[in-house]
Amino acid sequence: MNLQRANFQMVGKLAVVVSMMFAFGYALVPLYRAICEMTGLNVLALNEQVVAGAKPAFVQNTQIDTSRTITVQFDANANGPWDFKPAQRSVKVHPGELTTVMYEFQNVQNRRMSAQAIPSYAPQQAAAHFNKVECFCFNQYTLEPGEKKSWPVAFVIDPKLSKDVRTITLSYTFFEVGGKTPAAPLAQLQNANMALAGT
Repeated sequence: MNLQRANFQMVGKLAVVVSMMFAFGYALVPLYRAICEMTGLNVLALNEQVVAGAKPAFVQNTQIDTSRTITVQFDANANGPWDFKPAQRSVKVHPGELTTVMYEFQNVQNRRMSAQAIPSYAPQQAAAHFNKVECFCFNQYTLEPGEKKSWPVAFVIDPKLSKDVRTITLSYTFFEVGGKTPAAPLAQLQNANMALAGT
């Protein structure tokens, strides 16, 4: 009898816990929306207001330094027989402002290839302040013969960058990964074997 009563009490407690979890999950969406609208963290909340016909409140990102402008130039080096270039050569940005640019790539060979890009910066001191949120350089890519791709680079320049820096050049070198290394000439192999045999 006591065991049956204990089981009923346990079921009751579990039902209360499940109900509380459901209520918390249900209340999370409006709570999240209210916090986003107050802080301006989520642009989706502003988009919903526009769709509903309400005029959205202007939310200014206080992390953007609008008192200065930096020119970011884009460069592309292809270490191999393929086409690689930025969609635009330069942009003007404010420190703290999120900016996205595109790079275009085409495998002009008649074989599949895998490649990866390595970034570099000028002046070098800008590297520590050039924060990439999204970049194709994070991954290796495999492209079929003739295949074209466009990849985004989303970045933010840290407002702590020295005010002396007014221009930054972001350069990428695209190189093949896992390419075939040509075999050594037969004469060199024979000479190497003879040298080993003589020692």
